[in-house]
Amino acid sequence: MSDAATQGYYTAEEAEAVFQQANDAYGREDYANAQAQYEKLIAHGFGGPDVLYNLGTTHLARGDLGRAVLALEQARKQGGRSEDLEANLALARARQVDKVVGAAADEAFLPRLAAATDGSAVAWVFFVAWLVGFALLLFRRAFPAMRRTAVAVVAGLCLTAAVPAALLLAAHIWVHQNVHEAVVLAPTLVARELPRSEGRSLFEVHAGLKVQLLDETGKYVRIRLPNGLEGWAERDGVAEI
Repeated sequence: MSDAATQGYYTAEEAEAVFQQANDAYGREDYANAQAQYEKLIAHGFGGPDVLYNLGTTHLARGDLGRAVLALEQARKQGGRSEDLEANLALARARQVDKVVGAAADEAFLPRLAAATDGSAVAWVFFVAWLVGFALLLFRRAFPAMRRTAVAVVAGLCLTAAVPAALLLAAHIWVHQNVHEAVVLAPTLVARELPRSEGRSLFEVHAGLKVQLLDETGKYVRIRLPNGLEGWAERDGVAEI
């Protein structure tokens, strides 16, 4: 490895070499070395969906459900949409201790909508539809002698398509700014009625469960389970996605 790499910078070629070394280590079932190499890539700014997916898969192979789900969810948040990603997330959830009853029924609509759609694709659809529609309207005004009906129809269709895309994009922005999700890393995490160690215990959660972060004070965060249960838990026991 070059001096530049050891000082905190990787060229694309160096990053690719580290990525291949990590993949080779995983293939040899040297999971500790593979994890170290993937984490090195992330520390050097190469933590894209593929690296995060492989890191999550490595954690899963090592039995670390919390960090496996965290890395896989981060890969999904960065645009990962592969079947393997969803399969590994399903496998990790199947191994979790917590089986939260009522999760699907009580989950908020906007977060589910944002999770089911690609924010980047939605943004591009809105931008292209609005730009083409607006450009056609300007074209129609600039060349009134040409056939205007077809141009007006296409412009109307583009601008009409831009409306739901804009609403969906607004939903993505709202979720990004207001919904903060995390994954439980601690083997067992106690949720309390108050943000202090002597607070009454309400429930326990375990590694790998995805929760929503509502508030923070001192070393405690208020978490909400997918079924709506809330409580204060130690901040070190969770990691934000």
